[in-house]
Amino acid sequence: MTTHASDTGATVNRVGLVVHGGRPEALEAADVVRAWCEEHTVRCADIDVWNEGGRRTAREEVDAAGDPDLVVTLGGDGTFLRGARLAAVNDALVLGVDLGRVGFLTETSVSEVRAALDAVRENRMRIDSRMLLTLRASRPLEVPAEIEALMDYGRGPLLPPPHVRPDCEVDDEWGIALSVTALNDIVLEKLSRDRQVSVGVYISGRLLASYSADALLVATPTGSTAYSFAAGGPVLSPRAEALVFTPVAPHMAFDRSVVTAPDEPVGLRLLERSGQAAVSIDGQLRGVLGPGDWIGVYAAPRRLRAVRLGPMDFYGRLRERMNLTDAPAAVADGTPAPLWSVTTPPPGDLAHLELLTDTGDS
Repeated sequence: MTTHASDTGATVNRVGLVVHGGRPEALEAADVVRAWCEEHTVRCADIDVWNEGGRRTAREEVDAAGDPDLVVTLGGDGTFLRGARLAAVNDALVLGVDLGRVGFLTETSVSEVRAALDAVRENRMRIDSRMLLTLRASRPLEVPAEIEALMDYGRGPLLPPPHVRPDCEVDDEWGIALSVTALNDIVLEKLSRDRQVSVGVYISGRLLASYSADALLVATPTGSTAYSFAAGGPVLSPRAEALVFTPVAPHMAFDRSVVTAPDEPVGLRLLERSGQAAVSIDGQLRGVLGPGDWIGVYAAPRRLRAVRLGPMDFYGRLRERMNLTDAPAAVADGTPAPLWSVTTPPPGDLAHLELLTDTGDS
């Protein structure tokens, strides 16, 4: 879903910076953003930082940054995911700046940072409303100390386990609501190489099947091109409204993904004979569960508000990023498929369709 900025009354008074600290060009771009903020009397603060050797929650980070209304990420899609986690907590806009080629999530290149910030400030933009995932669980998530030490590859401390939401009801059937925001996916995966997870999968409250697999994941349309795609799942338009359940290396004949409606939650219950399982949220380990534990994954009530500066050519990016090539049989005569270039607005009977045109409409 895309809306005009003028429809939302977007105003930028405070900017939060999420910077890939390992890239010199990201540090240089951060200086450009800070200079722009100073010129326009906009407060600017670095967020998503380590605090005395630990990691703060998203709420703590945005509070420390003065509740930014625009989060700017300088890195790649991974940096954007960190920024999205922060922006969603504050219902802030997020602008992704890529250090190389523009990815699926990032919106503009590092050379266009100033122009992008000008466009946001002047409301010359649109806002992509992206589905987010959240979850409930049978108990609070915890990361055992020995697992945390094992998972620390020199990338810094792990994110803390998600907090229990105090504003939500708790009971034995519906479990505990956790403060979780996932833009890509929520994954239940095995911890031991020689022991798969055994999981009962429930969709909209009904048992689909019991799986034995390396992992089981629930993805958003945005996340359909990430882990779910690598596991053989379908590609969904980021504008779609759906959840994608995908098993990873299941020991059963039915190994297909299932696409559910956004109001149909996916439940994952570890069975008695299962090994332990890690719960990962957008690629970050956030907890470990054992037999009898369960999580319920569902579409979050709030959505991510991502800055869009021009038409989103998702399928062009898909062709480029996935290195899609034409089937030899389709171009046997050496003639590739022609470009279908649309240069005029659609006729009246097609006015409701979303088409990219060379006139810049989207």
